[in-house]
Amino acid sequence: MHKRLLCVPRLRKVPQQFSWVDQRLVRDGHIDQLSHEACTLYLFLVTVADAQGLSFYSERSLCQRLSMTPAVLCQARQVLIEGALVAYQRPLYQVLALDRDAMRPAAERPTLPDNDGPVDLKAVFEKIWEVLG
Repeated sequence: MHKRLLCVPRLRKVPQQFSWVDQRLVRDGHIDQLSHEACTLYLFLVTVADAQGLSFYSERSLCQRLSMTPAVLCQARQVLIEGALVAYQRPLYQVLALDRDAMRPAAERPTLPDNDGPVDLKAVFEKIWEVLG
């Protein structure tokens, strides 16, 4: 299909502030795993996040802006966390980069160490080859 602009005067331009929705959200099927509430929360977080994907809104503010109860917000947030789409440590949210590992069940995803201690480089490279292979 040949695409053409429908409204030239309203052509979108990248705004000065940083915000985007990665097309892989749809193309790679991430969105298919989300409830409407989780999609709503994700869109809001993507929209308000800075260049590092970080934002912070209180639960009360999110509930008010998104017309959700605290319980529904908590469920939506948990879906995004389990889908490896966001990280959360109250009150900070981080929208995460989309990658192949996000589509795997949480139990099968590679985990990062919780500390800054020594790392077995051989094991790291073996894991990289396993993932890339």
